[in-house]
Amino acid sequence: MLAGRVALVTGGGRRIGRALAVALAREKMRVAIHFHSSAKEAALTGSMVQDAGGSGCTLKCDLTEAAGPAELVAAVMSEMGALDVVINSAAVMERTPVGDVSVNDWDAMFALNLRAPFFISQAAAKVMGGEGAIVNIADLAAFETWPAYIPHAISKAGVVKMTESLARALAPRIRVNCIAPGAVLLPEDWDEDTARRFASTTPLERLGDPSDVVTAMLYLLRADYVTGETIVVDGGRRIRK
Repeated sequence: MLAGRVALVTGGGRRIGRALAVALAREKMRVAIHFHSSAKEAALTGSMVQDAGGSGCTLKCDLTEAAGPAELVAAVMSEMGALDVVINSAAVMERTPVGDVSVNDWDAMFALNLRAPFFISQAAAKVMGGEGAIVNIADLAAFETWPAYIPHAISKAGVVKMTESLARALAPRIRVNCIAPGAVLLPEDWDEDTARRFASTTPLERLGDPSDVVTAMLYLLRADYVTGETIVVDGGRRIRK
């Protein structure tokens, strides 16, 4: 079902995006790895994709530019000749206490986290054949209240609603679903004590792993009677109270 098909993974150079790109390669897919500033990391992902049995290319694009999403999809078509799957993973998460949020902070976050995946999906829908699939990556912030990350949380809540809306608009030709990870890959500035505390307050009493998101993605790509859904992958944090 997936072998030989073409996937675009935005933000595929590092962290969860890398794990998703490599997992698609293991399915023998052809993977376009998008990056903006992480050229070395994207090149490493490209090598990992080859080692995993897939093939593909790396594509640089600034998705915060208005024309970026359409240009990226056009580049995929030029390099790969087709587009069957889109994984909208590129995002930014920055601590922004409410009193410190600037207009520039807000606009930059929404441009990458919400506007870009919408317009990538719009452009992709025009070139996808039948049985296309889009998987958006939100996160647990879409469902919880994080006072120090308000713009980020609102943008991710928008991703969940966007998923539902696009699923309805693009059916039956294209399925659109979403994954909302919890602590599967911690912020790089967290120390071990913070990580242990986070794990101890999670119902499953452990942190997750990028492989947990991979499992959800592969399910959504194969589940051809599922669209408009968001799978929360958080070890139960959403239900802990």
